[in-house]
Amino acid sequence: MLRMSRITDYGIVLLTHLAAADAAGTGVHNARELAERAGLPLPVVSKILKALTREGFLLSHRGARGGYALARPAESISVAAVIDALEGPIALTECGTQPGACDRESSCAVREPWQQINRAVRDTLEQVRLSELLAPAPACGGAATLVELTPGGLAAAPATSGSRA
Repeated sequence: MLRMSRITDYGIVLLTHLAAADAAGTGVHNARELAERAGLPLPVVSKILKALTREGFLLSHRGARGGYALARPAESISVAAVIDALEGPIALTECGTQPGACDRESSCAVREPWQQINRAVRDTLEQVRLSELLAPAPACGGAATLVELTPGGLAAAPATSGSRA
């Protein structure tokens, strides 16, 4: 199974809480408050908030009314950027991280297809903005759009009742 770490998952959850607060104009929120709202342990939340601040996603405000706020608008933060910051480069295979990372690279028959898949996954995550994670999901039967991987790259296709995700 391919999946990101809990820290990255929780980081995205915390960023969405801060983005919602930003949209509501409720200002700065401290780690304890965010931990309670997200239902996460305070030590884990503190660690993630420090990392997100260090990576430039959050601003840290000191003092009695201190806490954290988004450093830039949620519309300008991609899911890919958050994953890169907390997890490292997005890649499904070693050869997707950087040239020369795999000792079989020069003789691998599936290197190029895997790199194409890696690019498609990264490009898709790059297109998803933090602000989009705040919007409610379309209701069943709604006009949702699926992103499909085609031989030529990514293509958007309207979802139908027979479509698979």
